[in-house]
Amino acid sequence: MTEHPASPSERAPDTRAVRGEILYFTGEPAALGDAAIAHFPDGLLLVRGGRIDAVGPAAELLPRLPSGAPLHDYRGKLILPGFIDTHIHYAQVDVIASPGEQLLNWLQKYTFPAEARFADPQHAAAAADFFCGELLRNGTTTALAFATVHPGSADALFAAAHRRRMRMITGKVLMDRHCPPGLCDTGTTGEAESRALIERWHGRDRLLYAVTPRFPATSSAEQMRAAGRLFAEHPGLYLQSHLAENRQEVAWIARVHPEARSYLDVFSRFGQLGPRSVFAHCIWIDDEDRERMAGTGAAISFCPTSNLFLGSGLFDLERARAHGVRIGIGTDVGAGTSFSMLQTLGEAYKVLQLQGQALGAAQAFYLATLGGARSLYLDGRIGSLAPGCEADFVVLDPAATPLVARRIAGCATLAERLFVFMTLGDDRAVLATHVLGEPAWRR
Repeated sequence: MTEHPASPSERAPDTRAVRGEILYFTGEPAALGDAAIAHFPDGLLLVRGGRIDAVGPAAELLPRLPSGAPLHDYRGKLILPGFIDTHIHYAQVDVIASPGEQLLNWLQKYTFPAEARFADPQHAAAAADFFCGELLRNGTTTALAFATVHPGSADALFAAAHRRRMRMITGKVLMDRHCPPGLCDTGTTGEAESRALIERWHGRDRLLYAVTPRFPATSSAEQMRAAGRLFAEHPGLYLQSHLAENRQEVAWIARVHPEARSYLDVFSRFGQLGPRSVFAHCIWIDDEDRERMAGTGAAISFCPTSNLFLGSGLFDLERARAHGVRIGIGTDVGAGTSFSMLQTLGEAYKVLQLQGQALGAAQAFYLATLGGARSLYLDGRIGSLAPGCEADFVVLDPAATPLVARRIAGCATLAERLFVFMTLGDDRAVLATHVLGEPAWRR
């Protein structure tokens, strides 16, 4: 098959319809069971002005379709909300599959040299275009992404996402110590450059800004205070960072901040905990930290492929859920090994199996859609196909490969088919990705 992006000429009139098997979540399946699932075996989405106008059985809604309105017929395919990646590094695409190191050595050997190249605006623009294309090719329509310390890297990613009308949350990295000179800003310049980017991009169409201290070891107290100040001053702003990914890293933070009770406490002392703060990994935290995250509204991004690849540890989903922490899924490319949310969910299942925990297929796809939206405080806008939501969705092909087709043909339930997709699926399973109702990528 030939793969190509949808061209602007394919954009259709204001109202359109999409037909196929439709699935989305109204709540968390692990808590509510089947009551959390909205499923229409032969369903129809009516899309008006980029939002879901109605959803339900095709037989009921087809009469409401205006004469001449375009209809995308995906019968025999599964339509889900677009995937939401809550932690990914767009500047690390060129170091994905770089072997042989754990976190801190991996940063020095691979990450920092790759990120230094983003001082070149042309390199940043080309990488941003490739990155957004890969997200869409894998069915991901929203991402919370790290750029680099260079303001132009954030400009490039915002611009690439804006051209595709994607919902993108990103920001320049804040890093003023313990890093190569070419990747080092200062407390003053980092804050000033972030403010300029916020003014330029935050709230522009579907774009949102994230204050981005890499982690407390690479930001001085001055810079951490500035990050907390920015986070507090601007309504709707995000904050993203890394937390307790690797034991060596945790020990380093303890040496740098002996006054703090825990790694999480460092962020708290600098005013960085709250709604819309998202911390990747959170492997080596305790129940007091989990309780604090839940109480402040902070969220965790579970990054299974990265945690396994770097040998960081196993995320305890059961404990995080028990304390009521908001949780999404992150691919964490480039330590993560795939842009595919399907492959990432499959690895999440294995991480939990190693701890005697079960990840049901419905719960997994919830985490990749509505759960991610809730962790970003964007439920009601994305992560669902309920009326009023932005019409971002992915179309999965049950005949994507001979093995997937054979295995799905033997499935008796929706849950079994979902499990096949997340165990055997990858980018080949994505037939099409729609952004605001319009084809943004198709196979």
